[in-house]
Amino acid sequence: MKLLIKGGHVVDPKNNIDGVFDIFIDKGVICDIDTDMELDDLEEVEVIDARGKYVTPGLVDMHTHLRDPGYTYKEDIESGTKSAAMGGITSVACMPNTKPVCDNVAVIEYIKSRAKQVGVVNVFPIGAISKGLKGEELAEIGEFKFAGVVGISDDGRPVESAGLMRRALEYADMFDVTVISHCEEMSVAEGSMNEGAVATELGLKGISNAAEEIMANRDIILAENTNTAVHIAHVSTKGTVEAIRRAKQRGVRVTCETCPHYFTLTQEAVRGYNTNAKMNPPLRTVEDVEAIKAGLADGTIDAIVTDHAPHHIDEKNCEFDNALNGIIGFETSLGLSVKYLVKTGILTMSELIRKMALNPANILGLNKGHLTPGSCADVIIFDADAEYTVDVSSFKSKSKNSPYDGYVLCAKPEYTIVGGKIIVNQGELV
Repeated sequence: MKLLIKGGHVVDPKNNIDGVFDIFIDKGVICDIDTDMELDDLEEVEVIDARGKYVTPGLVDMHTHLRDPGYTYKEDIESGTKSAAMGGITSVACMPNTKPVCDNVAVIEYIKSRAKQVGVVNVFPIGAISKGLKGEELAEIGEFKFAGVVGISDDGRPVESAGLMRRALEYADMFDVTVISHCEEMSVAEGSMNEGAVATELGLKGISNAAEEIMANRDIILAENTNTAVHIAHVSTKGTVEAIRRAKQRGVRVTCETCPHYFTLTQEAVRGYNTNAKMNPPLRTVEDVEAIKAGLADGTIDAIVTDHAPHHIDEKNCEFDNALNGIIGFETSLGLSVKYLVKTGILTMSELIRKMALNPANILGLNKGHLTPGSCADVIIFDADAEYTVDVSSFKSKSKNSPYDGYVLCAKPEYTIVGGKIIVNQGELV
């Protein structure tokens, strides 16, 4: 399929493009970016009028849960990738806490094969750090690399042994595999929401900021001590942001991510025992939210991810203490980020696309997140000013556990193009 995207505001931070251009796509590849492009033969070319809209690289979500294999009643690769496409996400990296755990080549091959069969966006598996996510014995990191993983993580649980984490960092560095750390000191994390006044009022046991900060500092120290790289997942506290900022100033090879819920919501969202506001790490305070925004603005926080975590309604429609942690995020991440970061002047659109596309791709070693001629044509088109009301019931995800139902957002993707193929056309899944 040949595509000509005309007159859009093209934003590509890798190539320092931020202006009105045309983009020509042929055979799944970006062929040219220029102004006022004219083609001799338009009979076999689909022309998309992008005037007044942004045209950017497809988003790269480096932290997702597709629940496949093992928990497909919550989500599977087909439903998850369709939901991602609706949100303008053209590449996802899926965490290994599946059933069976993605701690062997057979599961990795299953995910890759299933994604090829039914996935509508690019799917990249993340392998486990430890066998069975038990934190006792390293998984086969070298085999994982050759099988096609883009990172390793025990996400959902921390690696409690500092010795095991050190060995993981050293082995992963040898194979150039990204280590993604779920930072949680379990001995001070026995609660169901953020520790503080709201938890006290609601009679819920709180989780201290220290639970995240102790482990984040530990892994920064290990990375510094071994001169290896570590990526800190879902940063939620002021103290973690400050620790990473200082580490980067010292030259430590540390990168990190946060999620839209950590810069748009606080612990107040839990009032009414709203289980769709229950997540791990928990929603924090206004001070923490402002620190996350500051970390995004000054470059301390490298990436914005969803931590898309689907759950069946019965796993959320229960007592708060018993409800499972996590929310879905594919179809709201861009809208939340544009509204709360770009529209408020915290980030420019180019800076946002860097954090949602280019940086995540670079951290995982993927040739994604940019519009360089000759590269795979993963592209999205959206109107940053067109508002819409979130209707969770219309989401393509199997699960509906989102706290953003009824929110008025903007920047809903009108086109999502993956490998030159239109997946979302005028806001509708093809």
